[in-house]
Amino acid sequence: MSLINDLSWRYATKRMNGNKVAEDKIESLLDAIRLSASGFGLQPYQVFVIENPALRAQIQPIAYGQPQITEASHILVFAAWNDVTEAKIDSFIQLVAETRNVPVEALTDYRSAIAGSMLRLPQEVQASWAARQVYLAMGTALAAAAELKIDTTPMEGFIPAKLDELLDLSAKGLHSVLILAVGERDAANDYMANAAKVRYSKDELFIRM
Repeated sequence: MSLINDLSWRYATKRMNGNKVAEDKIESLLDAIRLSASGFGLQPYQVFVIENPALRAQIQPIAYGQPQITEASHILVFAAWNDVTEAKIDSFIQLVAETRNVPVEALTDYRSAIAGSMLRLPQEVQASWAARQVYLAMGTALAAAAELKIDTTPMEGFIPAKLDELLDLSAKGLHSVLILAVGERDAANDYMANAAKVRYSKDELFIRM
């Protein structure tokens, strides 16, 4: 199965060589992220695609000096919504109606299901739920990048408050959750490039009932 081979090939790249990833590959990666699963299909996040070297140099100390921030071709910052509002739900329902060519009125039950689940939650719980949807998108991105033979490093290791300030995320109603460095491995200088992948066996990982 080619996906299994692709996932066996990928690893969290520790050093990148600065080479640019072809634009068509970047666009394919972004398409995969756009098509990722999310709760209700709501996609409660935005992804910042950062190529600018000066901005990445500012982000590097916020990410504890990790070299991939500046060695990568691009970094993607996944930022989740701070809240789920009536207006955001209505905007999504309008998109569904337009995409599927159905009247908004036909989606009343769908809207009610979203609103009934989300609007009753405290704002901090909404933000936490939105952040969990980011992890679904990251999983899709990692698999897609492996299929495209793009090296990646998923990162939780950064100071969210400082990254939020740098990118002015609060004003956009967002908070940073994950960074994905995207580039090409520097196999000669990456001690993990040829290391065996360590995973638990199926018997240890899966419980069949």
